[in-house]
Amino acid sequence: MHDSVQKLIHIEKLVKSKEANLKKSEASKIIAVSKTFSLDKIMPLINHGHYDYGENKVQEALDKWTQIKSEKPELKLHLLGKLQTNKVKLAIKLFDFIHSVDSKKLAKKIYDEQSNQDKKVKLFIQVNIGNEEQKSGILKNDLDDLYHYCKELELDIVGLMCIPPYNSDPNPFFQELNNLNKNLSLKELSMGMSSDYLKAVEYNSTYLRIGSAIFGERA
Repeated sequence: MHDSVQKLIHIEKLVKSKEANLKKSEASKIIAVSKTFSLDKIMPLINHGHYDYGENKVQEALDKWTQIKSEKPELKLHLLGKLQTNKVKLAIKLFDFIHSVDSKKLAKKIYDEQSNQDKKVKLFIQVNIGNEEQKSGILKNDLDDLYHYCKELELDIVGLMCIPPYNSDPNPFFQELNNLNKNLSLKELSMGMSSDYLKAVEYNSTYLRIGSAIFGERA
């Protein structure tokens, strides 16, 4: 069995054990974050039957995924990185989920392109949970306004996403995003990465974005 498949199975067991201890009824999905890894590194997971993959850049994802997705329509592709408005048309064509909606301008562009392509992508609003200047995401104070704008456009907002500040205890940030998600009655929650995914499960994350713990460190 391929090393990445063994690592994925190990992570799935840890997550299931944590969910059992918490008596969680809804299982978290693992997004294998495949950005910068070539398709030959990803194929063992696809052949194993794993469906959810995450990419950060639209052009890289197009080059890598266009053909395999047409051959295997059950695959689900998640855009995790910042989305520039000039790449929205391409992103809508390829991705099933976008985790980084963070402005009205981007929301409107997604609405326009979805109308043109007759396709509806599931969307997460990215929240800048640590109020960090260098990080993408809507500020917490502006979240309600953006959410209601997206609902007016009838966009399919399924949940919130965050990346806690680096080298900080993620627990309070996960707790806060969980509370914000509940306040909006949203079902999905995108948080937790290789270093903190088990903590994210404690705060009801439904999508765990795990890269290096599956594929190894990036070059």
